[in-house]
Amino acid sequence: MEFTEAYKQTGPCCFSPNSRYVAVANDYRLVIRDTFSFQVVQLFSCLDKISYIEWALDSEYILCGLYKKPMIQAWSLTQPEWTCKIDEGPAGVSYARWSPDSRHILTTSEFQLRLTVWSLLNTACVHVQWPKHGSKGVSFNKDGKFAAICTRRDCKDYVNLLSCQSWEIMGSFAVDTLDLADLEWSPDDSSIVVWDSPLEYKVLIYSPDGRCLFKYQAYECGLGVKTVSWSPCGQFLAIGSYDQMLRVLNHLTWKTFAEFLHLSTVRAPCCAAIFKEVDEPLQLDMSELSLDDNFMPSNYDASEGYISVRYEVMDLPVALPFQKPLVDKPNPKQGVGLLAWSKDSQYICTRNDSMPTALWIWDMQRLEVAAILVQKEPIRAAVWDPTCTRLLLCTGSSHLYMWTPSGAFCVCSPLPGFSITDLKWNIDGSCLLLKDK
Repeated sequence: MEFTEAYKQTGPCCFSPNSRYVAVANDYRLVIRDTFSFQVVQLFSCLDKISYIEWALDSEYILCGLYKKPMIQAWSLTQPEWTCKIDEGPAGVSYARWSPDSRHILTTSEFQLRLTVWSLLNTACVHVQWPKHGSKGVSFNKDGKFAAICTRRDCKDYVNLLSCQSWEIMGSFAVDTLDLADLEWSPDDSSIVVWDSPLEYKVLIYSPDGRCLFKYQAYECGLGVKTVSWSPCGQFLAIGSYDQMLRVLNHLTWKTFAEFLHLSTVRAPCCAAIFKEVDEPLQLDMSELSLDDNFMPSNYDASEGYISVRYEVMDLPVALPFQKPLVDKPNPKQGVGLLAWSKDSQYICTRNDSMPTALWIWDMQRLEVAAILVQKEPIRAAVWDPTCTRLLLCTGSSHLYMWTPSGAFCVCSPLPGFSITDLKWNIDGSCLLLKDK
């Protein structure tokens, strides 16, 4: 594994969809670098500090959200002199996103008063009244022809279907939710999943014409759904709940065919490999070497020597670190807060927020846990390689952790003082972006 040098950032960073560029926000400057040479390709200056960036799908345009202003600025890589500024005036801007055709920008105003579609081809704009959420509640189907947008009026939740060509409302239907949390098209565009707020356990499957195909409710009288994700193949729908269980529905009958419980103690006959991160001090005698302070790495401890880490395979039974959530505070740290599918839909990784240092990897063919990674620090992020079955995670330390079906291992970052707090894969799997705080 090869590492570049560290580059300064003060905000969001992301790869372009065509894998050629990486955009880095540095205060009010947007720096576009070549992915492979890391040379600066373009440098754009915004009117305020950049809060959010998003590439257009064709990688020709990129937008910057200046939410303190509040306004949106968009830039072109092929025409550096071209500029675009979107200002909603007193209504403000709480979020912005690209349309699939890369020629329209959708903005949501403050207090969800309206969602506006802005055209880059002409000065036309289309308004959708009363969007339910700012950053959530909008989903495009796979071919990019339709958008599903959550709205709320007269104390009732609705889903509006818009054509992404004319931006006319093609249909609208009410959904059976108390307080709709989000929605998402299925990968095959045959259905739309809608789920309720944590106060009501309810997952609803609708056809695009508004027919309710299935209503799923695992239990009542408790905090409900926390995370929902379609598998890349579109055959499975994973639901993570506050009761610390992962449930998986199939797309034919919408019945539950797998339920996975995150136990605080793992006992036999569990066949999973349990990897625990342990320190591995290397006793190096440097007393006779004349080295200045700048030479010493960030993870050097004079009393213990150079600290490295490795995974140790644990014998059963294993008690996992567990944190009891506070009952007198909102948004308790419990339930499945992280959920991600592998590219081939064979594996799914989860983190139960009551056990933030443990990452569970479930095998969807064997319907059992395949591995558990137990870290020293809470897991910040976990991302699957977009090209193969390989999982990477970080914990805010200087180490990078990897898992494949053949085993797990740790990689130490050679960058001094670099604590990895976030990860992003390039879409072709050729490189990985590591982000410090």
